[in-house]
Amino acid sequence: MIRSRTLITAALLALSALPAWADGARTYQSTCAVCHTSGVAGAPKLGDRKAWAPLIEEGQAILTAHGYVGVRGMPAKGGKPDLSIEDSAAAVVHMVNTSGCKRSQPDAKGFAAIRAEIVKREKELAAKPGAK
Repeated sequence: MIRSRTLITAALLALSALPAWADGARTYQSTCAVCHTSGVAGAPKLGDRKAWAPLIEEGQAILTAHGYVGVRGMPAKGGKPDLSIEDSAAAVVHMVNTSGCKRSQPDAKGFAAIRAEIVKREKELAAKPGAK
C-alpha cells in the first residue's frame, strides 16, 4: 500500500513537472486538431508559419479571446462547450509555438487581458448578429 502511494505521488509529481505546452498539446489533440490539422473551413494549419503570422501579430489576448468566443468559421471554444479559458489558452500557445512563435502560458495579468477581450468580443458579436 505504501509503495502504491509512493508510485502515485511520483506520477503526480512527474505530471506537474511537464512543460506548460504539454497540456496545450493534449487540448490541441482532443479539440483543435480536427480543423487545424487539415485546414477545415480556412483554419490555419498547425505549423503553417505564413498562415499563423498575422494572427500571432494580433497579440496573445486577442487571438486567444477570438478563438474562445469563436471567429470566422471557428465555433466558440472549438466546439467543446466545457473548454476552460486556461485550456484554450494553452492550446493557442501550443499552436503558435509550433507555428514559429515563442510564447509562454499567460500569467494572471495575461488572463485578465484575455478575459477583457472575451467580454469585448462577446459585446461586438451581440451588436452584430452573425459577425463571427
